[in-house]
Amino acid sequence: GLVIDGRTLNIIFQGGLEEKFLELTRHCRSVLCCRSTPLQKSMVVKLLRRHLKVMTLSIGDGANDVSMIQAADVGIGISGQDGMQAVMASDFAISRFKHLKKLLLVHGHWCYSRLAKMVIYFFYKNVCYVNLLFWYQFFCGFSGSTMIDYWQMIFFNLFFTSVPPLLFGVLDKDVSAETLLRLPELYKSGQ
Repeated sequence: GLVIDGRTLNIIFQGGLEEKFLELTRHCRSVLCCRSTPLQKSMVVKLLRRHLKVMTLSIGDGANDVSMIQAADVGIGISGQDGMQAVMASDFAISRFKHLKKLLLVHGHWCYSRLAKMVIYFFYKNVCYVNLLFWYQFFCGFSGSTMIDYWQMIFFNLFFTSVPPLLFGVLDKDVSAETLLRLPELYKSGQ
């Protein structure tokens, strides 16, 4: 990890040392900005996203972290003594920093797994429907007539696009939370 303060960031951005800073960050898994301005924090996030093409996660607890949280791919706000501005601007909110591990390892894994399964499900649903209409056009001589009533099509899509996501969202947990916390390397298995 790299810990950098506001004075050093000021020297980097004003002195044109962004390339050297990027070379240093390539060898780090995380960059921690302390005692820096909101503009400097957001500039670091934008610089890393633009040049390194990495996914960024920003965590903040106050109004001075809002621009950094909004500049990142995923923003996490911690509700605390500094107010609720970071929470209101974030994608996810947690009450304490200690909940970050469970948010990333458990809920991140479950969300990724559910989304992957649902994408496959939606392709399957649409392939079935389009395949049915495609073969019906051979039967009717490509006249353009509809095989299915408009209301049946609405109920088909309503049932097959609302019920399975609800069931997957509530019931689908491929690995227990305790196992995911014990074995953090399972987070990478889906990728």
